[in-house]
Amino acid sequence: MTSEARRCVCPGSYDPITNGHVDVVTRASRLFDEVVVAILHNPSKQGTFTVDERIDLIRQSVGHLPNVRIGAWAGTLVVDVCREVGASTMVKGLRGGTDFAYELPMAHMNHHLTGVETLFLAADPTLQHVSSSLIKEVVRYGGDVSGLVPDPVLAALGDRLA
Repeated sequence: MTSEARRCVCPGSYDPITNGHVDVVTRASRLFDEVVVAILHNPSKQGTFTVDERIDLIRQSVGHLPNVRIGAWAGTLVVDVCREVGASTMVKGLRGGTDFAYELPMAHMNHHLTGVETLFLAADPTLQHVSSSLIKEVVRYGGDVSGLVPDPVLAALGDRLA
């Protein structure tokens, strides 16, 4: 093993971060020296939360992990983010076969473009049904998503969507 730090990127829109995301970032933090939570956003799309709000919610959710840092990028490929931060691996959570079918071709393309490897982590079975978009839809219609998102996110969703 070299003395160079092993660094990975956990990319996503994180609009908002869920307990599924927290689980993947936490597990990645045990496998790598440094984890970069990369918020990838499209400036032409209106998210539920601003990028600054997402950064704050992520910080409140995984800030206890000393080897995690958070950044935001717009209009760029995730492999370019990996190159910029010096990561040779990206880590993605998979909830099931549909995620795998969607993510596998991207992993191959990313590797083809830059040599970046993609490590897939199987989702916690108790969180396989959780996605940011589904969480927002449930909250909009008055449903309770306690236990599926970190407490700061639950409060922010209530303020924003309920």
